[in-house]
Amino acid sequence: MGFESRKLPNNGDWAVEAQGLIKNFGDNRAVDGVDLNVRAGSIYGVLGPNGAGKTTTIRMLATLLRADAGSARIFGHDVMKESQIVRQLIGVTGQYASVDESLSATENLIIFSRLLGLGRAESRKKAMELLEEFDLTEAAKRPLKNFSGGMRRRLDLAASLIAQPPLLFLDEPTTGLDPRTRNQMWDTIRRLVNSGSTVLLTTQYLQEADELADRIAVIDHGRVVAEGTVNELKSSVGTSSLQLSIQDDKDLEVARRKVEEVLKVKSVVSPEGSRITAPMADADLVTDLLISFRQSGIQLAELSVQKPTLDEVFLSITESSKGQHEPSSVESSGGMKG
Repeated sequence: MGFESRKLPNNGDWAVEAQGLIKNFGDNRAVDGVDLNVRAGSIYGVLGPNGAGKTTTIRMLATLLRADAGSARIFGHDVMKESQIVRQLIGVTGQYASVDESLSATENLIIFSRLLGLGRAESRKKAMELLEEFDLTEAAKRPLKNFSGGMRRRLDLAASLIAQPPLLFLDEPTTGLDPRTRNQMWDTIRRLVNSGSTVLLTTQYLQEADELADRIAVIDHGRVVAEGTVNELKSSVGTSSLQLSIQDDKDLEVARRKVEEVLKVKSVVSPEGSRITAPMADADLVTDLLISFRQSGIQLAELSVQKPTLDEVFLSITESSKGQHEPSSVESSGGMKG
């Protein structure tokens, strides 16, 4: 069917403007002064580990949770003072499908459509279109209890699009999906934005943020610790990374320590062991490292230099944010881009 073009509210360039959002749960400060600016018509990624404050931030922006301090506007409308208007401009899909398992996919979508004010015929037409778009037509009459995890996620996203909201909050939309289904979801999200929607996406998948997001905010311990485009974030930890395969596993820990001492960076040891990856901020220091290895009798099996991945960026940013309270800026000197 393809998604219809959405007419955005006339508020300028910003879909989301949040300043200093704070949320406490008892003695725990889950969100600690988050600022976000999401340009209309873009995909904005909020990246962070479990418990970082991503979902709590989304819930405040979506009027589902009241902030203890700070302010937020959706297409120019205050989230707290104009919550009814804001709710008409957004769609929210969570980490688990909000559907009735005793009903079929078609019945679920028709019920959601009727609750949103669509007529009986229009609701059925909308349900059929969404089932086709999300490749669920063959399973349309099947009870949801027989759906796979990937089918449930697609149905949940379909339900959030019934009202064709100009802003869609996707809270870890591909959690638990196999790679094929995840790619299908990515394609759908891209089509949404191409048709005029804005997407604010939370994720733990570094590849997902890399594939989809125009800009990324990294949240750790309730704070935005870095923000920028993928390329800006990558350049913040150096233009490339050094990968070392160690000949003898017993030398691995000594080699890792030398990497960190000589290069003055944090390193990562691969899950299978024997390979060390570290940001290469200063290429001249690599010569010193190789001399140190030779003097210590550490033999290399392989050495390579690669451009940084978001994995290295994420490690570098979250490690450097421990015990700190000031977000790092990775924006270019030209300021925010479109």
